[in-house]
Amino acid sequence: MQVPGTWRWMLGVSGVPAVIQFSLMLCLPESPRWLFMKDDKETAIAVMSKIYNLSRLEDEIDYLTSQAEEEHHKKKDVSYWNVFKVKEIRLAFLAGAGLQAFQQFTGINTVMYYSPTIVQMAGFQSNQLALLLSLIVAAMNAAGTVLGIYLIDHFGRRKLALSSLSGVIVSLLILSAAFFVQSSGSTSVFYGWLAVIGLALYIGFFAPGMGPVPWTVNSEIYPEAYRGICGGMSATVNWISNLIVAQTFLSVVESVGTGATFLIIAVVAVIAFVFVILFLPETKGLTFEEVERIWKERAWGSSGSNTQSLLEQGDES
Repeated sequence: MQVPGTWRWMLGVSGVPAVIQFSLMLCLPESPRWLFMKDDKETAIAVMSKIYNLSRLEDEIDYLTSQAEEEHHKKKDVSYWNVFKVKEIRLAFLAGAGLQAFQQFTGINTVMYYSPTIVQMAGFQSNQLALLLSLIVAAMNAAGTVLGIYLIDHFGRRKLALSSLSGVIVSLLILSAAFFVQSSGSTSVFYGWLAVIGLALYIGFFAPGMGPVPWTVNSEIYPEAYRGICGGMSATVNWISNLIVAQTFLSVVESVGTGATFLIIAVVAVIAFVFVILFLPETKGLTFEEVERIWKERAWGSSGSNTQSLLEQGDES
């Protein structure tokens, strides 16, 4: 089958960002911490000298030297099995992987992949209009993510996730109601536009919160020795969840209807809201060591007033 010229052009353009990213990645230095772990201190110091002034540089060298020695010792005891065997690591991974799964099961990539289809389901049959509205949705997602980068350190991870999920739930209910009314036989254009507004609101609430929060949290909640293993495992959970949602969305729509599908996703968002309340501590303003003590306290009970104060400090931040 011959591919139309327009599609060939679109596929070619989509490769441009990949080429730019590849070219820029060639200029990206290795992490100084990783270089210290590989005993390449000279290269690590050269990288850090471009970032820190002389006084700060000396402190960072001393810190990374001590951390590298400690990391070498810990690495001997690290295994995938320990992620599930050690209680505090298991709790941290549950929070991190759970957030990644809920990021997908609350429907974000369904909206991004199928936004033109959803717009057409809402009654807008024009392909050009559907594509235009889907481009607006994509632009809102990009703008919302940039906003989230600002909010995450001012508002806090946990509060941002909860406020984001609250808006997502309302948006999904609007979408569900609009499609339920349309499926009952209404031909009013109002409900089509209501569905589009619900779609825009969904992106507006999701992008600043549940977009960046799972990735930020997963970079903060694991002890150093487990950060690479748990971060990789939680990212795998994200993409497996993405695959499940992307492959089942249209089938579910065909089986139960569009309105019922968005209602199901809204229920999942409610479960995600409860999950964040129960399992995710606030990590804003805490060091890795302080976060590690929080998980130990949750796993084994309060070990002293100092740990309890850290929990309160994180939640109040």
